[in-house]
Formats: sequence, C-alpha cells, structure tokens
Amino acid sequence: MEIIAKVSKGSKMDQIYLPKNRIGITAGEYVIVSPLGGKIDEMKRNNEFKPLFYGLKEIEPIKLMIINEIFSIISKENPDNVMITGSFLEKGFRFNDIDILIIKEGKINPYLNEKIQNKIGINPHLIVIDNKSLLEGLETDPIYSMMLSKCISKERLIFKQKRKINPKLLDIQLLKSKSLIDNFDILNGEEKYYLTLNMVSILLFIENKKLTKEDADNYILKNLSKIDEIKYNLIGKDFIKKYNEIYKKTFSLILNRANEQK
Repeated sequence: MEIIAKVSKGSKMDQIYLPKNRIGITAGEYVIVSPLGGKIDEMKRNNEFKPLFYGLKEIEPIKLMIINEIFSIISKENPDNVMITGSFLEKGFRFNDIDILIIKEGKINPYLNEKIQNKIGINPHLIVIDNKSLLEGLETDPIYSMMLSKCISKERLIFKQKRKINPKLLDIQLLKSKSLIDNFDILNGEEKYYLTLNMVSILLFIENKKLTKEDADNYILKNLSKIDEIKYNLIGKDFIKKYNEIYKKTFSLILNRANEQK
C-alpha cells in the first residue's frame, strides 16, 4: 500500500497528513518516508481509488478494501458511476448483502453478480439504472432519496433535484407497508422494520422534510418504538395502533395531493 502525501510546514515540526479513510497503514504503524521525485505522475496514475463519501465520515478499512475490489470488477463494464449504499455502510459487520448502484446506459454482463460474489464472498444486490431514470427517481421516489443520502461513490455526485409528488407512485409504495398491519403475527423483526421504514420515508418525503435513514429512524424512535425492539421482534399490539395512525395520516396526505392535482 502506497499513499501520496505532501510535506507541510509546521511551527515546530514539519508534518505529513494522511487521509483518515484509507486502506492499510493504521495509526501507530512505522513507515518509511522518501521523496518521490519523477515517480509522482506514475504513482498518481496507479493510485486511482479515491472513494467519495456522502452522508458518512468514515468506514472500516476492511470495507474500503471490499469496495475497492467491487469498483475494480465493475470498472470493466465502463459504467458512468458506481455507488455503494445500504446497511453495508453502517458501523460493524452485521450485513447479509451489499447494495450496489450501477449507473450505465444499456446492459451489463449477466454474470457480474456471480463474479462479485465469488471475489468478495458477499451477496451483491445490483441495481442498474441510467442517468435519466436515476434523476427521475430522486425527484419522485423517497427510497432513492434515502438510499443516496448515505453512499460511497466512485465519481462525484451533483444532484439538485426538487421533489415531485406522484400520488399514484407513493400510493403503490405505501400499500407495501399495509402488509405489516395485515400480517403482524407472521412477519419477522427485519421485515417489520423495513415496512416501517418504507412508510416513514414516504411520510417525510411528502411533507418535504429532510430524508436520510437517520431522520427516518429518529421519527420511528420518537413516534413508534426503539429500532432494536422492532428488528428483534419485541413489539406488541400497542405498536400496531400507533403504526395504523401514521399509515392513515400518510395515506390521507397522498389522497389530498391527488385531489389537488386533478
């Protein structure tokens, strides 16, 4: 592992700053410092992996290594951009898969999913979308807004889309969350959390409030239950009553928007 850094003047000692999010060279390690000279252009060309962080400040070095492998494999598809999102970016190692958003016109290698899984040993969830569809999704779909509020991107993101309320789309998405009410006794904790998160993200989206996973979790904590209690399936029937009230409120807001647009 080699990192390019510049010597900076200090008041008492000169110093070299290293990026906090890096693969290898942990704090406390001894390193050799030597001038690059004419090698600097070659080093810059070889040191292409510079992930861009959105909505998070740092991530475990081993996860950066995995992301590096993923970007390297997908780069052969010549995508416009690649983004890592979802639970993989949360602290710790409690994740079953990794969400990968590939921005590309046209199709990708049908065996790409298998190639990534064989290389990193984690099941990848690939979403392939073109730029136009992505921008439309960010305007109308709360899931896209929340998904990209925290991500690691290969290329710089520049999104300045205003929200557009599409009552039909939101109504279809909200209908998924009704299954929690109808099937409360047979759903597991993770399923209940996903359906709750889906409903709350729609509510925050239509109310034009800030929409990140943390914002949605804070709303759930304040109005419904602790997140772990939902995920570990420790909630009771009193949860359903509060959930149903928020569901009706969200549905009413969608209905009002639909009537306004007639």
